[in-house]
Amino acid sequence: MSDSTTDSTTAPVVLDVWCELQCTDCHAALDDLHALRAHYGDRLEVRLRHFPLERHKHAYAAAQAAEEAAEQGQGWPYAEAVLARAEELASRGEPLLLDVARELGLDAEEFDTALIDGRHLLIVDADQAEGKAIGVTGTPTYVIGGERLDGGKSQEGLRRRVMEIADGLLARA
Repeated sequence: MSDSTTDSTTAPVVLDVWCELQCTDCHAALDDLHALRAHYGDRLEVRLRHFPLERHKHAYAAAQAAEEAAEQGQGWPYAEAVLARAEELASRGEPLLLDVARELGLDAEEFDTALIDGRHLLIVDADQAEGKAIGVTGTPTYVIGGERLDGGKSQEGLRRRVMEIADGLLARA
């Protein structure tokens, strides 16, 4: 029996999703992400990468809050709940981030503290810097198998292209 830590056939394909939680296009992209997760299961690891855009006042705080949610074990559920309320985030800001945490049963006081003490700033800044370095200019942007796919201009055909790349990578594993 092989050791799963060295067995390349068990390593999932990684899909990095450069996202901004105040972005309505990112919210629309969730349908594709749900379909990809359903199709591939644990053979595809979908990673949330932060790319807050300057034009969205609360995106940076939302990215930090999503990192706190990840620490509390609810990263994607939190991100999806905030994306579902992207327009409300624009008007309400940080109070909405705390409300979503409470609704998901997370420690909202810890969220508030994390936003004040900036404990997740380095992660958000590193994601944003890496995104800029690889040419991310808008959200959502996907990176899979070294290929960057820009979903900020159009979602059309992106799920199919992600699947083509994932299938190719999984076939080689």
